[in-house]
Amino acid sequence: MPNTQLQIKVVKTLATAQVLSGVGVAGTVAAGSLLVSSITDSETLAGLAQTSAVLGAAALALPLARLTAKGGRRLALAVGYIAGVIGSIFAITGGAQRDIFLMLIGTFLVGAASAAGYQARFAAIDLATTETRAKQLSFVVWGSTIGAVTGPNLMEPAGNLAEGFGLPRLVGPYMISAVTLLCASVVILIFLRPDPYLIANKENLETSKKGSTKLALQHIGNNPKALFAILAIAIGHVAMVSVMVMTPVHMAHVDVSLTIIGLVISVHVLGMYAFSPLVGSLSDRFGRVRIIQIGILTLLLSTIISGKAQADDAYTLGVGLFLLGLGWSCTLIAGSTLLSESVSAEFKASSQGASDLVMNLAGAGGGAIAGVIIGTLSYGWLCLAAALPVLALGVMSLKFKSMPQASNKINLLP
Repeated sequence: MPNTQLQIKVVKTLATAQVLSGVGVAGTVAAGSLLVSSITDSETLAGLAQTSAVLGAAALALPLARLTAKGGRRLALAVGYIAGVIGSIFAITGGAQRDIFLMLIGTFLVGAASAAGYQARFAAIDLATTETRAKQLSFVVWGSTIGAVTGPNLMEPAGNLAEGFGLPRLVGPYMISAVTLLCASVVILIFLRPDPYLIANKENLETSKKGSTKLALQHIGNNPKALFAILAIAIGHVAMVSVMVMTPVHMAHVDVSLTIIGLVISVHVLGMYAFSPLVGSLSDRFGRVRIIQIGILTLLLSTIISGKAQADDAYTLGVGLFLLGLGWSCTLIAGSTLLSESVSAEFKASSQGASDLVMNLAGAGGGAIAGVIIGTLSYGWLCLAAALPVLALGVMSLKFKSMPQASNKINLLP
């Protein structure tokens, strides 16, 4: 099968899996925070659900990268999704028994499914050309749109489903995630053949296996473009996670319904994924750094709008969180593409794993600190805190105004 035809098949398969995993993972975001808050009777601890999930994604990032180098994308992605199925079962059990330990084990393992979803974006560009690399990556990110927007809006019917089984309403989204993540793993196992990573690296496979994470980090540290790319990914992610995960708690202060909370989160997720192909196309056309800078400005605007919104002002919070998702999309897509094309072939898999590790550790720290800030100060202070590292990234990006772009890019930086 020619690589062009194989690439089309790969992107379709990955996008399908992303739809399914998006339904599962996105639906648990708001439910997890509210469930932990309910179990512990503490808003300060509400961020532990997302922190645990992000830590799970971080912990699985390197093992999945090693599985990729050893057996290809198919093996790694399937393992990640299956771990998410197991995690959903733990979360259901923990929620039903009001056992915070089981609950956090569950959210930790559900994070493994997120790790698989993040690495799927790199699978999309194993066989892509330089001219279309960002756009191909963005198609897989866009594949999360349907599932991720649908997931939060299933909170109400999922709650009814859980009640039908005599379980707490908030474990309903985890019941949905167990089914959809299992379906995603089946799609990957059946249709991601032949494996794009193994095809793309058949000549350098032995070298790629020897590209350890430690060496990859040293390689990135000595490579300004790769280092800036990872920082863009990580800082965009920490700003997004810290604000997003505490928004349901902020809205619950005035007893906003689960339906309205789910709608606001859905609008946020729409911003994260729906415009991904446009972001990818612009990144291919105008350069990676330019799109990262646009993402930085969008994230800063988001924190201003969200930080001034009242807890019951769903419209303003929706606008703020939409921009939060859009800014994240810019830093993730452009940053991931810049990283992939900035490292040597032998460090491809390990650098991608290291990138996801750094990104998710940053997100975990942001989620944990967010809970403390909103519990002791306010949501407005949280938005201000989230803006500070983004502002620092913006200052750093100015140093790259003369960064050479690929020959087919247009550099519009001043």
